[in-house]
Amino acid sequence: MHMIRRDDEIIVIAGKDKGKRGKVLKVLADDRLVIGGVNLVKRHTKPNPMAGVQGGIVEKEAPLHASNVAIFNGETNKADRVGFNVEDGMNIRVFKSTQKAVDA
Repeated sequence: MHMIRRDDEIIVIAGKDKGKRGKVLKVLADDRLVIGGVNLVKRHTKPNPMAGVQGGIVEKEAPLHASNVAIFNGETNKADRVGFNVEDGMNIRVFKSTQKAVDA
């Protein structure tokens, strides 16, 4: 069970985009995350008229390692760690600081 899932709001805690917030768009297999509006890179794209792709320089989100981000706690407006509590036989993700459930 992963600490960070798709559609979680996160904050970057290390790297060139430190302090930026965004939503997780995709979780990749090797502990990497694609986050909306964070870690933008420029991609030089060839035009492809058959597919309707216009050429040029396109900005897209590159993956970040999960160790460089933390889940954002809206109640405290800070980065927080995630733990698990077992309730009714189900693992529920909770914020470590407030012990309240992470709304997914």
